[in-house]
Amino acid sequence: MAAASSMAGAAHDIGAFIRSQRMSAEVSLRQLAERAGVSNPYLSQIERGLRKPSAEVLGQIAKGLRMSAEVLYVQAGILEEHAASPVRDALLADKHLTERQRQMLLEIYESFRTSNRSGETTHPIDPTQPTGPTQPTGEQK
Repeated sequence: MAAASSMAGAAHDIGAFIRSQRMSAEVSLRQLAERAGVSNPYLSQIERGLRKPSAEVLGQIAKGLRMSAEVLYVQAGILEEHAASPVRDALLADKHLTERQRQMLLEIYESFRTSNRSGETTHPIDPTQPTGPTQPTGEQK
């Protein structure tokens, strides 16, 4: 019974969060439903905490609100919140990237951070050494 209560609480929390984001963006329920490709009644049920949206629907709502889907995923409990990072913040704030590009860059960034934490050997780049193909040092024509 506690799990059902917890799930209802999570649905209500994400719904209230979506509603507050929608209102602060000055977007009507009807406009957001249209942008997200969901029905007005369904979006209304989400906002009132009666329905818990799937990750796909959250992504569509995020797109409709012009915000990162990751923010909604964290709020809904689908993803864990990450520690503050200027790189993550910059990627999430960059309006020139698509949502897909943001997610891919964040995944790559996180994979680097994870491999560095796990102790995998990395070789720092020496800025005094060439990194590309080198020309042979023999005779020149």
